[in-house]
Amino acid sequence: MFYEDVIVAGFGGQGVLMLGKLIAEAALREGLNVTWIPAYGPEMRGGTANCTVVISDMEVGSPVVTSPKTAIVMNQPSADAFGPRVKEGGYLFVNSSLVPKRFERDDIDVIEIPASDIALEIGSEKVANIVMLGAYIEITKVVKDETAEDVVLEVLGKKKAEFIEMNRRAYLEGKKYVQSRGNSKK
Repeated sequence: MFYEDVIVAGFGGQGVLMLGKLIAEAALREGLNVTWIPAYGPEMRGGTANCTVVISDMEVGSPVVTSPKTAIVMNQPSADAFGPRVKEGGYLFVNSSLVPKRFERDDIDVIEIPASDIALEIGSEKVANIVMLGAYIEITKVVKDETAEDVVLEVLGKKKAEFIEMNRRAYLEGKKYVQSRGNSKK
């Protein structure tokens, strides 16, 4: 049986809901069962936002996740809120550009990626979520790399074609970053 649950969290405007949608869409394209639930404060941009994605090869019994196998956190408040909830043996992906406090847990894999810095080098901090997606897919192998990359280019290319190359590069840079640090599963 295959089962993965992930909480993606950050400030509104960081693309955390989109990151969750991209994960969900890639899993759907691979024939898996998926739920995606967004949650955000009333302030939207600048307020807190998170989403939960559950992926399984069987029917999803409940979309509610309190202790995820994986958390992807884009800022310090999200790291503080969701880092302690990650299940033993799970993954915590941290945007180390915006999370200065080191997260010390020896029962999970903490993967620090300077996603916002990498995104700025590429051309826009708005692709930090795609950097994190590349790292997440590279580490977890929850879906095929080709499927995730195709979803990014197709879904995000529809909105703003001028960002297709930037999104492609962000995805690849996220993968490369974790590969270069030996965090990647082979």
